[in-house]
Amino acid sequence: MTDTMIDGVDYGPLAQLAGTWKGDKGLDVAPLPDGDTAIPFHETILFEAIGDVTNAQRQTLSVLRYHQIVVRKEDEQVFHNETGYYSWDPASNTVCQSLTIPRGLALLAGGECSKDTTQIEVRAKLGDPDWGITQSPFMRDNAKTVGFHHLLEVSGDELRYEETTFLEIYGRSFDHTDANTLQRA
Repeated sequence: MTDTMIDGVDYGPLAQLAGTWKGDKGLDVAPLPDGDTAIPFHETILFEAIGDVTNAQRQTLSVLRYHQIVVRKEDEQVFHNETGYYSWDPASNTVCQSLTIPRGLALLAGGECSKDTTQIEVRAKLGDPDWGITQSPFMRDNAKTVGFHHLLEVSGDELRYEETTFLEIYGRSFDHTDANTLQRA
């Protein structure tokens, strides 16, 4: 069983994420108009414990704020910058990830997991009343996100993740994937 407490707050499965993680084994498989591309990258993800939040005096969530910066290895340019929150509701064993990216996309993904699990898995789907996706008109019309799946697994000081964003882009459906293995800094 992992320690789930940070500064007297029970973060459940999120406690193991707290801190700074760095990885250089990333691979981004993305669509292009005339094919696909695989981009090697390195990244840093910072997870900060921000405490409890209470909703309607009946729900208490433990929350981590995160910031992810992804840099292409070939030219050292940032090509993905994401901010968001992970929250854990111990009453329902639910983890929620809310995120925004500066391309005009925000989503709320969720899933169930036990307090002491080493795996966190969340999903969102366009039109889902609970775990949904919102996007700008341009993105909706040109690079529509219709689904999202994110799986994180922590083993000691190693974090591995796989993320798939299901897109309708360039007249076709495409599973845009990102994966990396990071070490606690």
